[in-house]
Amino acid sequence: MASVNQEPVTARPAAVQAATASASGWGNSAPLALAGFAVTTFMLSLINANVVPAGTLPVVFAVAFMFGGVAQLIAGIICLRNGNVFAGVLFGGFGAFWLSLYAYAEFFVKDVPLLQQGHALGLFLYAFGIFATIMFVASFRTSIGTVLALALLVAALFILGAGAYTATTGLTKTGGWVGIALAGVAFYLALAEVCELEYGRAYLPVGHLAKVPGESLGE
Repeated sequence: MASVNQEPVTARPAAVQAATASASGWGNSAPLALAGFAVTTFMLSLINANVVPAGTLPVVFAVAFMFGGVAQLIAGIICLRNGNVFAGVLFGGFGAFWLSLYAYAEFFVKDVPLLQQGHALGLFLYAFGIFATIMFVASFRTSIGTVLALALLVAALFILGAGAYTATTGLTKTGGWVGIALAGVAFYLALAEVCELEYGRAYLPVGHLAKVPGESLGE
């Protein structure tokens, strides 16, 4: 559930990002990663919050595989290629999160005893919650938007993990609403990033925190 945010989000000024992209020959892939994370998180969170019927879940897994998973993973690799380690680890990790969730639901859940399936999903969410916490702790030189997105992501993963592990529908619903808020922040960060890159200056504030240009999500 991720933004999780990204290169300016991630916190680089457009001029620095443009120079980095020009030198490497690769563009800034952070907006793509943010969009993939936001779309998939939004769709699944609507189901978790009981806004959309659970019977629509298969379409979420299709999007999780291609957009949240494959596209975000590729975007993360491009960030690493451009020297943006924070964004690369973040997007690569959560691209793998969506691919793993798809693989579990599609291929492996049938091998887990019915009474243990909630525990298995809870374990999965808790583990990625720890990863999200690590990225949250490392995010304080990116932007306020990125820090907020990661804080919401950590909360969503642990709340949903607890809901799955204890079979508590109230926690799952709460986690769904947190996920919807997270998706909103990620959509905003993607828009802010694209506008900054296209128009050459920041139109939407994300609250850059880096003391030195280039030390943030977007670079």
